[in-house]
Amino acid sequence: QLQLVESGGGLVQPGGSLRLSCAASGFTLSSYAITWFRQAPGKEREGVSCISTSGGIANYLDSVKGRFTISRDNAKNTVYLQMNSLKPEDTAVYYCAVRLGLCSYSSADYRYWGRGTQVTVSS
Repeated sequence: QLQLVESGGGLVQPGGSLRLSCAASGFTLSSYAITWFRQAPGKEREGVSCISTSGGIANYLDSVKGRFTISRDNAKNTVYLQMNSLKPEDTAVYYCAVRLGLCSYSSADYRYWGRGTQVTVSS
């Protein structure tokens, strides 16, 4: 059974850091592009960062460029999102999702999703 499990969320002060993980089971992650999405209360889900199958291409939402870094370890079947200099506006539930083919920030392009991990940035 294909499964994605996010972890690493929590409560952090502004300016702090967190590293999210997305562990896959039941399939080989290396064949998929992976995107981190987030959804804040009352807002639409938005794509934050996507990484290609090889890891050679990564792109980011403008508001997180220079602060977030996406990476993947295909040997561990895991994708990471290193989040630095966190801001209160980064507060959201963060989800990972996978798709065959190229990166996309459209939720409709993704069939497989994790259940999410809460990130709260507050003093």
